[in-house]
Amino acid sequence: MRLALALAGQGKRGVVVNADSAQVYTDLAVLSARPDEEEMQGVEHRLFGAWDGADACSAADWALAAKREIADIQAGSGIPILAGGTGLYIHTLLEGIAPVPEIDPAIREAVRALPVSEAYAALQAEDSERAAALNPGDSSRIARALEVVRSTGKPLSHWQQLREGGIGGEVTLHPAIILPNREQLYARCDARFECMLESGAAEEVEALLSRSLSPALPVMRAIGVPEIAGWLTGKWSREEAFVRGRQATRNYAKRQYTWFRRQPPGNWARFESHDYPLERYFERILLN
Repeated sequence: MRLALALAGQGKRGVVVNADSAQVYTDLAVLSARPDEEEMQGVEHRLFGAWDGADACSAADWALAAKREIADIQAGSGIPILAGGTGLYIHTLLEGIAPVPEIDPAIREAVRALPVSEAYAALQAEDSERAAALNPGDSSRIARALEVVRSTGKPLSHWQQLREGGIGGEVTLHPAIILPNREQLYARCDARFECMLESGAAEEVEALLSRSLSPALPVMRAIGVPEIAGWLTGKWSREEAFVRGRQATRNYAKRQYTWFRRQPPGNWARFESHDYPLERYFERILLN
């Protein structure tokens, strides 16, 4: 928002494009901390709440939509500002999409039914390289890697080497990664979940449960949904939901922190606070 407002002050049009995998869903306004009209401050925002929770938004789906939005913004002499913390989304947009063939539905169903420990053990046997790169508890990525190798006969790394459609070589990037002090980050995580519970998160999850959506959908696995759903369905108390939700938020923040510290190119600027010298860093955008 600081950049968008600074651009507006220079008579330029900045448009914020969502790159967060939770904020894409209409159903997760509170739990994803999606910006409201007041927070948008009159700045145009795109791809926020653009998917219904019943429709899974993959990194490939988002990248295709983001490419269209970026092209449209640039065609109107605007400046796209990608905002969000889903590294896979951004990586797919810039580096392209791995042309993985359609997964056999029977294989997908069988893999997704496995407990994560069994799926991880199977992946160690069938794609040891990918297994070594994953956290043993990362159920989504483990299942994806296992279903790919079983359905296509080739490991995910094979398909990733064939990436196509990335725009990284066609655009000028001005990346800024925020890596705040960890203790401050965790304190904000704790406060964030408590604030969400007080701001309608339970009602949001209740509405999702009333739709009887598949628990495998991303919207049903978003941070806060399983934890609050457990409370609403009587599996545990509100206090337990708070503890679980707070810990899940911290765990996710830790994974994101590690990913953005290690994965993006080393020449991408990293800042410890949102109060970095915006005007100096984005001088070319603001003054050209």
